[in-house]
Amino acid sequence: VPLVESGTGLVEPGGSLRLSCAASRDVLARYPIHYYRQAPGKERELVASITTVGTTRYASSVKGRFTISRDNAKLTVNLQMNNLEPVDTAVYYCISDYGLAAKVWGQGTQVTVSS
Repeated sequence: VPLVESGTGLVEPGGSLRLSCAASRDVLARYPIHYYRQAPGKERELVASITTVGTTRYASSVKGRFTISRDNAKLTVNLQMNNLEPVDTAVYYCISDYGLAAKVWGQGTQVTVSS
């Protein structure tokens, strides 16, 4: 079952947006979770990852602006995006390591950064 993203939005450059990804307790306990994005005409790229113990990793293009976190009580993995730039415009996806292996992607959520 693909993970479910939420938090779609249109924001101005410099603005902020928070994405949320709902997952089962089992998935959160067993697999790292990743956020990917795909801009029009471009390859899908890895944005941020978080392991089951909370270790995080970021693409160089978002480091210092984006923060990935886990909320085990709410069963979500969140991506806080600050100081957004037009180049951040993309469809954002969350996926677990299991989903990557099974190639099961969700529908994603659109983020548009524009004035």
